[in-house]
Amino acid sequence: MRSIFVLLVVLVLVVQMLGKVSKQAAGTADGQPVDLYTLQDGKITVKILTYGGIVQSIEAPDRNGKTANIVLGFDGLDGYVQTGNKPYMGAIIGRYANRIAGGTFQLNGKTYHVPKNDGDNALHGGINGFNKKVWTSTESENGVELKYVSKDGEEGFPGNLTTTVRYTLKGNELRIDYTATSDADTVLNLTNHSYFNLKGQGNGDILGHAMKINAHRYTPVDKNLIPTGELAPVAGTPFDFLEPTAIGARIDADNEQLKLARGYDQNWVLEGDGKKVIVAAEAYEPTTGRVLEVLTDQPGIQFYTGNFLDGSVTGTDGKVYKKRYAFCLETQHYPDSPNHPEFPTTELKPGQTFRSTTVYRFSAR
Repeated sequence: MRSIFVLLVVLVLVVQMLGKVSKQAAGTADGQPVDLYTLQDGKITVKILTYGGIVQSIEAPDRNGKTANIVLGFDGLDGYVQTGNKPYMGAIIGRYANRIAGGTFQLNGKTYHVPKNDGDNALHGGINGFNKKVWTSTESENGVELKYVSKDGEEGFPGNLTTTVRYTLKGNELRIDYTATSDADTVLNLTNHSYFNLKGQGNGDILGHAMKINAHRYTPVDKNLIPTGELAPVAGTPFDFLEPTAIGARIDADNEQLKLARGYDQNWVLEGDGKKVIVAAEAYEPTTGRVLEVLTDQPGIQFYTGNFLDGSVTGTDGKVYKKRYAFCLETQHYPDSPNHPEFPTTELKPGQTFRSTTVYRFSAR
């Protein structure tokens, strides 16, 4: 009997160590059923909605093992639907993440128009981007695979585009694998738009977080937050995060770029080869000890400090999201790349498969 008891205890421990995936109904959006997937491994729990592929919450432990939700969001699906998820919290962004100047670009000599939803710009795929779509889902090992087919002409983009996004939680890493194919020449830029606060969502600003970005250059912007085309050195500027630096240390410096963006909202030029996943950035919160590392194979990363959060959004657990209450680290191609032939191309042709990986690695010290 003792040996059977010991075996049962071992089996329970093994099950607890293995990643778990569960699904439940979350409601409806645009008349379509939406599911909520819960991924769990050890002390880390991630919840994913099939609406927008949204990362609704990430529970991660601090240095004392106490867990807290470290991403901004809403308590349920209705919060995202009713607001149109205007801040894009936790969502998959596409077809084109970030800005396209004038909402226009040329491809093969033809001009395409994307609806303007950010002044004179198209932002994050236009008015009805991937963040508002209900994705089909399939449970995968340690995660969930989401799929969406964007029809030719949707939001002005050419080609029937099939996109698959797989979220996998294993150990202390949330991995996001993107793939996409098109039946006509098109442009594509995909990212995840999670807002992080390592103190816990809604628990004050993020100015005391120490940020490290492994980039020697960034892309300065004009008054419309569109890249000028220059790849400027970070040395000697408030954009130098090669060594860990408090986000708030220079955010209000007398610097034109910071004034234009009301803080940080620029793209940093990463130095990978596009084939290997490298550590792009690391954030550390000293009071909790939580650490977030962001790894990617993409050529750029947008560091955004929640400059346009204004207290008008009440999120998870009734928390009010004010200016600079979160930061984003959006792995990507450069903004407005279709209008900058000198930038790494975002074109996707028939017969090609776009593949990209981003990893969020959580720890504490």
